[in-house]
Amino acid sequence: MKTHGTVARLHGMLESRKISCTELTKVYLSAVGRDNAALNAYVKTTPETALETARRVDEKIAAGQPLAPLEGIPMTLKDNISTKGIETTCCSRMLRGYVPIYDATVWKILKGQNAVLLGKTNMDEFAMGSTCENSCFGGAGNPRDPGRVAGGSSGGVAAAVVGNLAAYGLGSDTGGSIREPASFCGAVGFKPTYGAVSRYGLVAFASSFDQIGPIAQSVEDAALVYDAVARRDPMDPTSSGSRGAVSPALGKDVRGLKIGIPKEYFDEIRSDVAQALQKAAGVWRSLGAEFVELSMPSVKLGLPIYYILACAEASSNLGRYDGIRYGYCTPHYADRDEMVCRTRSEGFGREVKRRILLGTYVLSAGYYDAYYKKAQNLRGAVVRTFDRAFGE
Repeated sequence: MKTHGTVARLHGMLESRKISCTELTKVYLSAVGRDNAALNAYVKTTPETALETARRVDEKIAAGQPLAPLEGIPMTLKDNISTKGIETTCCSRMLRGYVPIYDATVWKILKGQNAVLLGKTNMDEFAMGSTCENSCFGGAGNPRDPGRVAGGSSGGVAAAVVGNLAAYGLGSDTGGSIREPASFCGAVGFKPTYGAVSRYGLVAFASSFDQIGPIAQSVEDAALVYDAVARRDPMDPTSSGSRGAVSPALGKDVRGLKIGIPKEYFDEIRSDVAQALQKAAGVWRSLGAEFVELSMPSVKLGLPIYYILACAEASSNLGRYDGIRYGYCTPHYADRDEMVCRTRSEGFGREVKRRILLGTYVLSAGYYDAYYKKAQNLRGAVVRTFDRAFGE
């Protein structure tokens, strides 16, 4: 009997009692123990937590109680999502040994539904990177091709899902950190609309960009996970929740649906990528959707705007890691100033330090107006461009 698969398939197996939750959990834990050395997807495993949750789920099944869609399904969390009592390192030397005293809202929701947490997965340090190689634990491998990277920064989640080391996982996306590894590994992942999912308990990189979202094996699974975690949260003042469940809409007729494609998206992309996009568009057309070509020159400004603003926010957010309150502290120093300097120099990796330096530069008095303020104004212009496009 095949004991891996989509969330919907595993849910059906549990409810029909073809397999117990404990048996299913042991299958996944065994796979992690066997294959993780090669993939390096997990940086922390939680077998005791997983088996205790599985036991509770089996008790519900034995009592004839229905299961929630994600109940009893083995899953994973990116290592920048806070888990009470479980080490959360952001794959940085700076946070090695850090154990949160509270749960992130998304994990609190899933834990309340008896999601089976197998462990925490690899990532670029503090979510800064696009290959998953900027990790103090070493990079995650790509299950499709061991000679290629998994993508980043949520590379460990994507590798675990595609490598059948988890049925689904939650990652975070600031500038592509869910979408890119999902693409590289051949999974389904998307960045929810900002505010749809609570950021409470997500270790901050760039607060006005960060968003938690799913990586799964199918569109249906990704929708189920999104529906479970997309809630308004009073602990996150930017949280608005979802406008409605997306899973029920998956089977709806798309005839008459308008899909806009900015022609600038096709500038300077590889021919095979362009062909894949056109092929996907052809499927939608065959189903009755209408495509509208748009000209949006301002989207070309997206990357420089992102790098200026994200690095500026990172410079501010990572200022808290000074060796005084928590996290790594250098063992050798003469005074407080040297302690802070050596702690940050030794605790952060090269990419993180590079982005802190860039962010500090654009926030400095002499360059604030020339870079940060201009980037914020241009960000507003890009937003207005999209608002007009959606209004057509």
